[in-house]
Amino acid sequence: MSPSRVLPDERLAAGAARLVTSHRGRFSTETVQRVITDSYERLAATARVTTHLVVLVERLTAERLDALAHIEGSQGSGLPRVLFVCSRNAGRSQLAAALLAHRAQGHVTVSSAGTHPAAAIEPAVAQVLTEAGVPSGETAFPKPLTDEVVQAADIVITMGCGDACPVVDGRRYLDWPVAALEGAPMAVVRTIHDAIDAHITELLDSLPSTA
Repeated sequence: MSPSRVLPDERLAAGAARLVTSHRGRFSTETVQRVITDSYERLAATARVTTHLVVLVERLTAERLDALAHIEGSQGSGLPRVLFVCSRNAGRSQLAAALLAHRAQGHVTVSSAGTHPAAAIEPAVAQVLTEAGVPSGETAFPKPLTDEVVQAADIVITMGCGDACPVVDGRRYLDWPVAALEGAPMAVVRTIHDAIDAHITELLDSLPSTA
């Protein structure tokens, strides 16, 4: 790999090399290093525990590069891309993303992000998903909202982030007025789950390619 950029953590080099290989002919080493450095700085700003930080940075970078490739038309499955956005990406948007990914069964590309991401996902999210028989996504983590994922999305669904949510011309925007679940008792979290699930039923009905 070209030493064109000094990575903020030497442990990122292996991940950067893997991403360069997977995107060979699509993105330069410099582009991958730029995105992985930016991803590291964004996640490190909110991380309470840095044990798995490098792994999460590689995952975030991979998602951002996939979105960038979609924007540039260099790859893409043609599947509708749905992005859920809330303030902390720790509750509602994570719950919605997990439910849609489960119910769409591979027919939708799903992502989520936060305008001010938290350090960790609310434990209630995993609990209510487990109760519903939905994979809880142990690898999920709060992610910052970046330009690439917004521009790559066909549908952006906002969930309480207000004016902080960006608007990109040509995207379909929906706002789901669902209560925040942070700190709520499980009875309330289950009600929020049901409300989100009802919205997802309507969304899936509006996407013919998911049939």
